[in-house]
Amino acid sequence: MTFSLLAFDRETGAIGAAAATGNLCVGGWVLRGDPRFGITAAQGHTPSTIWGEDALGLLAQGATAQEALDTVIAPDPGREMRQLAILERGGRTAVHDGARNRPYTGHLEGDGWIAAGNWLASGEVLAQAAEALARPGPALADRLVAGLRAGIAAGSDRRGTLSAALLVLAETRPPLDLRVDLDPSPVDRLEALLERTGAPEYSAWLDTLPTRQDPHRT
Repeated sequence: MTFSLLAFDRETGAIGAAAATGNLCVGGWVLRGDPRFGITAAQGHTPSTIWGEDALGLLAQGATAQEALDTVIAPDPGREMRQLAILERGGRTAVHDGARNRPYTGHLEGDGWIAAGNWLASGEVLAQAAEALARPGPALADRLVAGLRAGIAAGSDRRGTLSAALLVLAETRPPLDLRVDLDPSPVDRLEALLERTGAPEYSAWLDTLPTRQDPHRT
């Protein structure tokens, strides 16, 4: 019912994810992250928010992405109706595509990125989204939004697209967590929100906020 993109920016050390769905509140349901350890997207026919949170906890304890994925999904009898993508800070990946999710379900992955989805119009959704994400040049947040646009243009969720979300995390910046929970053109609204975060006054204010690297900044 959803497609998600996860990426690690080797130049800045940031990790990010974007997601779109034909249901409500994709950001609240799907995306979880910690700039020190990694980022996850937990989705599927009956998604588990617990999966993403538990996977991050395991990464924090030193597990690899694959070890975290194996540990999280093994005891869950509903695992074949769920999907989980894990991207470690550093770029290693792991993905579970539940066999009982509605087609098209699948994923593409490479060094430092994942495109994963279920109940999609076709595999082209992920192929086009991944191609847009991989284009060099723009900032990570912009590439993630471009990936959403490309995936939607290729067919998106079989039901259309009603919500979209963007999460970008870095130890040197406050979190960027943008969500459009119900809109006929959610990626348009998401991109407009992203543009507003670059306004001079807002950007200057962000520069005064604590970060993981500088937790007492004022």
